[in-house]
Amino acid sequence: MLTIKKHIAAVLHEKYAALTQNPEFTADDFAGFLEYPPDDKLGDLAFPCFKLSRSLRMGPPVIASKLADGLGDEIIGRVDVVGGYLNFYINPAYLAGSLMPVILEKGDAYGSFDFGKGKNVVLDYSSPNVAKPFHIGHLGTTVIGHSLKKLHEFVGYNCIGVNHLGDWGTQFGKMIVAYRKWGNREQVEAGGIDELVALYVKFHAEAENNPALEDEARAEFTKLEHHDEENTELWKWFIDISLKEYEQTYKQLDIEFDSYKGESFYYDKAPAIAEELKEKGLLTIDDGASIVNLEKYNMPPCLILKKDGSTIYPVRDIAAAFYRKNTYDFEKCIYVTSAGQSLHFAQVFKVIELMGYDWAKKLIHVPYGTVSINGAKLATRTGNVILLKELFAESIEKVGKIMEEKGVTRENKEEIAEAVGVGAIIFYYLSNSRIKDINFILEDALNFDGNTGPYAQYTYARTCSIIEKAGGVPAITPDASMVTNPAEAALLKTLSIFPERVLGALNDLEPSVITRYILDVCAAFNHFYHECQIISADDPKVRDFRVALTACAKTVLGNAFGLICMKKTEKI
Repeated sequence: MLTIKKHIAAVLHEKYAALTQNPEFTADDFAGFLEYPPDDKLGDLAFPCFKLSRSLRMGPPVIASKLADGLGDEIIGRVDVVGGYLNFYINPAYLAGSLMPVILEKGDAYGSFDFGKGKNVVLDYSSPNVAKPFHIGHLGTTVIGHSLKKLHEFVGYNCIGVNHLGDWGTQFGKMIVAYRKWGNREQVEAGGIDELVALYVKFHAEAENNPALEDEARAEFTKLEHHDEENTELWKWFIDISLKEYEQTYKQLDIEFDSYKGESFYYDKAPAIAEELKEKGLLTIDDGASIVNLEKYNMPPCLILKKDGSTIYPVRDIAAAFYRKNTYDFEKCIYVTSAGQSLHFAQVFKVIELMGYDWAKKLIHVPYGTVSINGAKLATRTGNVILLKELFAESIEKVGKIMEEKGVTRENKEEIAEAVGVGAIIFYYLSNSRIKDINFILEDALNFDGNTGPYAQYTYARTCSIIEKAGGVPAITPDASMVTNPAEAALLKTLSIFPERVLGALNDLEPSVITRYILDVCAAFNHFYHECQIISADDPKVRDFRVALTACAKTVLGNAFGLICMKKTEKI
């Protein structure tokens, strides 16, 4: 559809330029003005003439009539003037002849671009706190971040996925105290991260009645900061246990990271940043602490050094940005964290800018909304969480029971159940705009009716089944005579929009653009499936065309699935 938009824009701009001596807009502007009507009855594309009134000194309806005069070619099948709008109806034969060969030839590359070639993008996402489990609150940063990585790779960028582990801070002093008081090695080895969480929860429960425990925790973390051998050994052990747990979840999501350098990696690099800030006159003393004053930028001060001279996490994040720039020379460095950290990253980025580094503008924070469980806020210290592994297990189990009820006896039914079960959770989450707060209701997430992940994966499986029954994809040369049903034309139009949706999702850093588009393709394909005989079509030419069109739908769905971390299911 991008090619069609450029064509219509060029034709319209030529007619517009002939009506004025001083054209205010370019052909590219015209392409940007084109809209998708809310109803297919109003055409495939619409051009609003209102913006042209000033330069042409005419009313929009008059402009529309003048521009419409004589329009029509092999691409533009029909043009209707409706008030101040031009409604364009694309020739289905053109779509069939120009689009289908491209999809069939490009396959997995259809919808992709190469403008990112030779450029690096660093994406910081997932980044759980060590010794705490993966829960539903981590799903956002993990799947949004990985989807953005896939989107950037799809347009040619070389992407570096960074898991900035929360592996430093006073919480490790708490874990060390809790382990020594109430834990033992055998229990932790057997219980893994669940046992570490139980100890963490117990610490906070006990500290309610015994505040001195907090002082003990700070003392133990101070020893860790000074490389105490015993505390360092325990700390590394807690990290190893945590990573084993996390890697199981990442495997289910088909996610791999290029770097697991966490906050601790930058601990010894932070003092140099603080020293540079001091040398550049950016540090001021406030109540004994060293800060960067950001009042003139309508932000509170960015704390760099505590009263005792020790560094704090903002300066470690600044050090991380410098390390990534020096190591990867990124075109963009994207941080996917909750909206609650928006101010923190705004401060960090501003400080780097004030230090005189113009690459600060390449640092991007991608915020997302909070997740609650039936209205209750998540909190590890109270145990109010839904663990991702438990959520996935429940979803997989439900899919397995549905398959049993349907009499499915495939050899790989466990693999299918996992793909669909995990996909249901991912799709549910990414169906929402990332900035929206989500009240996670398990029953809704596991609803397998309607606009859900299982519905999308079942549609994909349906395309695979049709192609298999047809004996493969026939070699065809589409022409005008093959498009015999409006449902075919509607599906062609929907498939043509995929590259635009890729660009839209990338520009807005919004995976839900792809998720909603998947539902559009599913709706268009299933309408085509119910309206048109495919394998059983009487005319062999029509049959081959419809099988090839099914193959195009399969390709587009599969490519879109890959952009939102969802697995392709050829059989369900």
